[in-house]
Amino acid sequence: MTGRRAAFLALLVLAAALVAVVAVTTPWSPLRAPRTAADPARDFTPAQVAREDAFHRAARPPAYLSMAAALAVATLLGLTPAGGRLVAAVARPAGGGWLAQVLLGSVALAAAGGLATLPLAAWSETVLRGYGLSTRDWTGWAVDMAKSFALGTGLTAVALAAAYAVIRAAPRTWWAWTAAGGAALAVALSFAFPVLVEPVFNRFQPMPDGPLRTSLLRLAAEDGVAVRDVLVADASRRTSMLNAYVSGFGSTRRIVVYDTLLRRGSDDQVRLVVAHELGHAERNDVLVGTLVGALGVAAAACGAYLLLTAPGLLRRAGADGPGDPRSLALLLFLAAAVGLLGTPANSLVSRRIEARADVHALELTRDPGTFAEMQRQLALANLADLDPHPLVYGVFATHPTAPERIAIARDWARANGLPEPAAAVR
Repeated sequence: MTGRRAAFLALLVLAAALVAVVAVTTPWSPLRAPRTAADPARDFTPAQVAREDAFHRAARPPAYLSMAAALAVATLLGLTPAGGRLVAAVARPAGGGWLAQVLLGSVALAAAGGLATLPLAAWSETVLRGYGLSTRDWTGWAVDMAKSFALGTGLTAVALAAAYAVIRAAPRTWWAWTAAGGAALAVALSFAFPVLVEPVFNRFQPMPDGPLRTSLLRLAAEDGVAVRDVLVADASRRTSMLNAYVSGFGSTRRIVVYDTLLRRGSDDQVRLVVAHELGHAERNDVLVGTLVGALGVAAAACGAYLLLTAPGLLRRAGADGPGDPRSLALLLFLAAAVGLLGTPANSLVSRRIEARADVHALELTRDPGTFAEMQRQLALANLADLDPHPLVYGVFATHPTAPERIAIARDWARANGLPEPAAAVR
């Protein structure tokens, strides 16, 4: 069996496994009950709707232009010899070897995309500040941007160096080795993220002993989710948004609450946000997502082999073969294009999983009234889009809208014989 045929068969098997896992694990109908209409006017005043609409009309242009600019740069560098020339040029002072080309070329290509989108990122930051969602000064913003660039580019460069070493060592079977290695790396990064990455952007302190901490630990115990600690993140130095999450696996699992949520939310509302996050942990959503990601990376490795052994693409990139580091820009372009094409499917699955976590929070607390008020407060504090355009919703929305989530609470209350949350706007 030729290498291309074997890689193609492996791609089919991995793609089938990926589809099967997503189809089986995704809660396509999180709540089986008559559907209450999601009506923003029931719970948000016209002024509140107008404010979030104005915010999104201001925030979307830099966001969309940034996506377009990043894709344009990736296309220009990946589908022309320009990317290969850049990779060779930056490595020349370091001897021009393949390893220098991969490591320094990764940084140069990332810098090219970053510089193209930097003014748009600053524009977005200005919009966030104008609406009170960002609390950083420009120094803090620059530090966060530098941290993000260094972390993302560093991990990418190391992973690509390992991949090119395999490609050069096993030119006929590298698809199998990179598929296995990429899947293992995806799993490792998922486990390491809470310990290695989260502290780069936030500082964490144990929540002081008191009724709230005790109630959160009791809530987790009632849900059968073992947590190591309850931490408070100093999110207020970067944002005014409200949030909480459950992070880690096994002995590293902990409940993390933004200090902004502690300041602006009641204890019952904090409990409901945490109950939602416990729903993800109880259903092992992160573990399933890690498995899906690992399958996706493995399938992408097989697809990359098929594309990079097709001479037409390599000629466009000015590369002599898959192991030639001048193919680096082409590889990064393919990864960006596949990621963009997969965005609507990822968003659809994410919305269903988030809706299931909402139902879990309702079942755990049995407090639909506070749940509805909590969703309303989160939407107002975070300026969530209350009624997005169907195309924007279908492609980019990873969560149900706040009116949809409040409608879930009303459906759940009706199905369980409890009073429905009253309309906030009369």
